[in-house]
Amino acid sequence: MLARACADVGLDDTGARVLRCVNNAVYRLDRHPIIVRIALTPGLRRRAFAAVEAARLLDRHRVPVVQPARGVPQIVHVEGHVVTFWLRAADTGRTPTIVELARLLRRLHRVPSAGAALPQWDPVTDLRIRIHDARLRGWPDADLDLLARRCDAIEEALSTVRYQLPESVIHGDAQVDNLIATPGGAIWCDLDTACVGPREWDLVPVAVRQLRFRHRTDQHRQLADAYGFDVIRWPGFPVLRELRELKLAAVGMPIARDVQSRTELRRRLHSIRTGDTTTQWTPYR
Repeated sequence: MLARACADVGLDDTGARVLRCVNNAVYRLDRHPIIVRIALTPGLRRRAFAAVEAARLLDRHRVPVVQPARGVPQIVHVEGHVVTFWLRAADTGRTPTIVELARLLRRLHRVPSAGAALPQWDPVTDLRIRIHDARLRGWPDADLDLLARRCDAIEEALSTVRYQLPESVIHGDAQVDNLIATPGGAIWCDLDTACVGPREWDLVPVAVRQLRFRHRTDQHRQLADAYGFDVIRWPGFPVLRELRELKLAAVGMPIARDVQSRTELRRRLHSIRTGDTTTQWTPYR
């Protein structure tokens, strides 16, 4: 698929290297300073369009962000998948800090949402699409029915949430892993979930990661102090936490091929099934 996509736009994929393969198959080309992203879930192909539009929007408002590759067509369709091409950022290899994440969030959230050609925040629909895709792949009905029921409950609960912060352009998956440390500072990447929605949602990933994964430092506290809002103390947090955890379970279904990943996915599904909010999770491998 990579070879065909590159051939269609006149690029050479010789020596290309896989960087990761979760929501997207992401490749680094050896012969060009370009990153290739292939959307893996057919029902979420529209997010590739949102990513390109978000990058252009943020750049217009001087928010540091990765750039679509110039001189290369956007978007390319190959075998039912959507492929996008991005200019490879000068990555220093340094891990961006939580304080940098907070600063970039504040800049991102100041981008005017009026007139932005971005979708409205609709996370439950994305979850339902993932569940449908997993059903087509033959994942056990008991697990999928569980997630579908939780989607129904979350959708109802979301209708009662009262947000404290203004709606704005949001990243949708705001965490340090979605920043690149360049010589000029950290920049945004992985914009598939960019949309117009509640700012609180951009503060949830770090909070949930602190609660569910093992960290020696309190990254949530660092983010809350630097951003100026503690999402855990906000009354709507439990609903958004469960929504985030449902996503963290569902995203593992297409990639849980080895014993370790399947074991981790089972742990997450068991937590959701039993209402266990304390069991520690580990990253998918």
